[in-house]
Amino acid sequence: MPIPRFYCAMPLPPGRQVALPDAVARHAVGVLRLRDGDDVILFNGDGSECLGQLVKTGKGAEVMLKATCAPERESPFAITLVQGVSSGERMDYTLQKAVELGVSHIQPVMMKRTIVRLDEDKRHKRRQHWQGVVISACEQCGRNHLPEIDPILDFHDWLATAEAKAGLRLLLDPEARLRLRELPAPEHAVTLLAGPEGGFDPNEREMLRRVGFQPLSLGPRILRTETAAVAAMAVIQGLWGDI
Repeated sequence: MPIPRFYCAMPLPPGRQVALPDAVARHAVGVLRLRDGDDVILFNGDGSECLGQLVKTGKGAEVMLKATCAPERESPFAITLVQGVSSGERMDYTLQKAVELGVSHIQPVMMKRTIVRLDEDKRHKRRQHWQGVVISACEQCGRNHLPEIDPILDFHDWLATAEAKAGLRLLLDPEARLRLRELPAPEHAVTLLAGPEGGFDPNEREMLRRVGFQPLSLGPRILRTETAAVAAMAVIQGLWGDI
């Protein structure tokens, strides 16, 4: 059984005993039923991880930290996912799998055909929720860097910054003919743009082409919003990355 991993936003000095945050302690002791002396791994997002042993303390728990290491588990190139916001579990699934496949940056965008509508307060809460999804995915898949999630932007606000993005820029478009295998390997960065449940509005698609996004086909079948970016990232990593 793999050693349980927990994200803790705190310094993790080897040789010290640190108290787990309440939510982490509840998960470790109450959900996973870990016992005194069980091995755990803690990481704080700086790229390293620290092996330790659990020490139960009443309702809480601490960890005696031992050895630190910094295994390399990041993608060989930076992948930015610009994702049209989808509803509920669909967006969660996309973000979870994107983390597993090596995404480094996530930009949620509200588009014309986005079904869910969010005011500023809900946008903030949704971003906090997605950050939790990302942390859980990193705990599961072994990553020690947390991908960034930017605040949700409206399409035109995001588009104003899109032309400055470096590297390969791809627009997932069921009407396109270009396939990934026809493209050269990216040198350092890929920006992948996926639409919401309703797909791209024709005007959005045209504006994206004007700022340099290449329309890309994922085959003859139309993929759902929660599938498209995940499938594209898997193929990218298979062709040029670490799969």
